Amino acid sequence: MPLLKTDEELRKAMTAAKTIAVIGLSPDPEKPSNFVPAYLQSKGYKIIPVNPTVDQVLGEKSYASLAEIPVKIDIVDVFRRAEKTPPIVDEAAKVGAGLVWLQEGIISAEAAARAEAHGMPIVMDKCLLKEHKRLIG
Repeated sequence: MPLLKTDEELRKAMTAAKTIAVIGLSPDPEKPSNFVPAYLQSKGYKIIPVNPTVDQVLGEKSYASLAEIPVKIDIVDVFRRAEKTPPIVDEAAKVGAGLVWLQEGIISAEAAARAEAHGMPIVMDKCLLKEHKRLIG
């Protein structure tokens, strides 16, 4: 599976998705790792926080890992440093997630290679909020 880059690929991925697991969703509304998922939630996506340090964020139960989430995950939205992303890609593949999305500023050749090896699409260095606003509105 490729690195998704074109507007058409990104739009298709976002419109097909219903459930987004957010790795590192913060309870702090000032942080992008809170206001980006809050925006997506306001657009009708089911947001699932993945943050072992909190019980609940944005009114949703928080999970310690992707493996604990009891529903199908369409997008794994990652707010973690690049060096932390390769194992996240492996876990996303293991649970059958549809796509890994590394937020703006996060680029990992190793994560991309692992996604490719798992046959899983990946997006890197793009903000899901900005791309949603730009391509879907």
